[in-house]
Amino acid sequence: MQKRHLGTSGLEVSALGMGCMGLSFGYGPAVDHTTGVQLLRAAFERGVTFFDTAECYGPFINEELVGEALAPFRDQVVIATKFGFENGDSKQPLNSRPNHIRAVVEASLKRLRTDRIDLLYQHRVDPHVPIEDVAGAVAQLIQEGKVKHFGLSEAGASTIRRAHAVQPVAALQSEYSMWWREPEREILPTLAELGIGFVPFSPLGKGFLTGAINESTTFDDSDFRNVVPRFSEQNRKANAVLVDVLGQIAERKQATRAQIALAWLLAQQPWIVPIPGTTKLHRLEENTGAASVVLSADDLAAIQVALDGITVVGDRYPAHLQKRVGN
Repeated sequence: MQKRHLGTSGLEVSALGMGCMGLSFGYGPAVDHTTGVQLLRAAFERGVTFFDTAECYGPFINEELVGEALAPFRDQVVIATKFGFENGDSKQPLNSRPNHIRAVVEASLKRLRTDRIDLLYQHRVDPHVPIEDVAGAVAQLIQEGKVKHFGLSEAGASTIRRAHAVQPVAALQSEYSMWWREPEREILPTLAELGIGFVPFSPLGKGFLTGAINESTTFDDSDFRNVVPRFSEQNRKANAVLVDVLGQIAERKQATRAQIALAWLLAQQPWIVPIPGTTKLHRLEENTGAASVVLSADDLAAIQVALDGITVVGDRYPAHLQKRVGN
């Protein structure tokens, strides 16, 4: 698989990374440990060198899984993890106090079986802690060699600028896909100006863009999508038009919907690195195959016209979570 650089940070990763959250958290029951290890190692065998986790995925068990799976080839991969919640629990209050950041890093290093975190993100902006203090705390960890690069997640442009002035931000991780294009308005221009890489999560619309989900799909009781407005039965029915158009494009290119959606993201900027996640080997192979799909200028123009003619219905987060993004 081809490599990409996340902005001007010097951090080189595979063109497609792997979002590891779904193996342990968010989309129904966790996979069994052995299956998770095997899938992560299969990703590495297929050229993926960029793996994304967080202390709150579980909590904690996802980092342990990633640490065990990647231990045999630790020096050949880039591991990203995150801090930002009280007790590592995303249902609890935000906490980005400097002493808490340090404690989280020490615990994450042990779970990940490593002596350094390649990319450390603030998971969500904490309104009670100045971003300058957060950046300063991570800068100290970088000086100590425990962290290599600093990242932000779902931060607004002003916060990105303030953080970057204290400690260069290597990457921003936020949602971006064919059905959530908000970053194009202000975030992508800001990142381009500052030389910051972009790591889109949910690049397949939490599975919707694959075509595997329709209005009659039911989710496990523990699946996060049950509370996402965009995934209400009515909104899934309305948004099916996007999946239909994506299918037409995929058929012309002899690819799958997922591959077109990922290839489209890769074509937006050379410093964009999507991190699709999956629990299935055949989906992993499908996703990694997207790195070989080439979209011509004519393809991209046609996709742009199609997307501009579609209005996606439904908020991407319930109200209480929407308050935590874009700050």
